[in-house]
Amino acid sequence: MRCPYCGHEETRVVDSRVSESGDAIRRRRECLQCAKRFTTYERREDVPLMVIKKDSRREPFDRGKLLRGLVVATAKRNVTTAQLEALIDDIETELHNSFRYEVRAKDLGDMVLKRLLELDKVAYIRFASVYKQFQDLDEFTSELKKLG
Repeated sequence: MRCPYCGHEETRVVDSRVSESGDAIRRRRECLQCAKRFTTYERREDVPLMVIKKDSRREPFDRGKLLRGLVVATAKRNVTTAQLEALIDDIETELHNSFRYEVRAKDLGDMVLKRLLELDKVAYIRFASVYKQFQDLDEFTSELKKLG
């Protein structure tokens, strides 16, 4: 860490504590050359989630796009936007906690379906019909029987 006063590269940490907002570590440092003190903040670097599409393209995870799909799947159902936001939060937390910064679209869809099944079975079927791209009535009926 370079001293902002004299530019010397060697400093020592005098004190460390969590910032008031809780999102950083606040460090008081002292320059070993000029003895002046200054404060630095250490924050976690946000690594964006990337979705690997079927054709191997990568695109940034778009929370809004997923929310729009869930809103369509839950139309006229007793599911609140807050519940959908919590569902997406849960998925993002699971991915970040597993240190997965890339996720296949199929795996992401499976994560959504798992949570929708617990939330609302009709919404699950609606989402599955688009996500799984049922080719005929037999595939759709087979999915319905799994819910049985």
